Amino acid sequence: MLSISDFFADSNYFECCFWIAIGIGFAIAAVAKGRRRKCLVTAVTFVFFGLSDYAEAQTGAWWRPWWLLMWKAGCLLVFLVQLMAYRKSKGPVPFN
Repeated sequence: MLSISDFFADSNYFECCFWIAIGIGFAIAAVAKGRRRKCLVTAVTFVFFGLSDYAEAQTGAWWRPWWLLMWKAGCLLVFLVQLMAYRKSKGPVPFN
């Protein structure tokens, strides 16, 4: 069995709370600003990403077992797609 340090587990629990808090912020923005679909997708993804850190604290590594790696990769893929859609909606970035 893998030995997990208290610091490793505690830092992952902190990350879990941090990402879930960001997800709650996006959920509030979805309700307050009327950008429901995009904000809700991002909110749910942040909550799932936070939960993956909880699982990581139990398993001892983000790449082991394989399904945890796929879970995190899936969340990162959604974040990337959401970021690209956001950037596209804002137009080109001016270079001043």
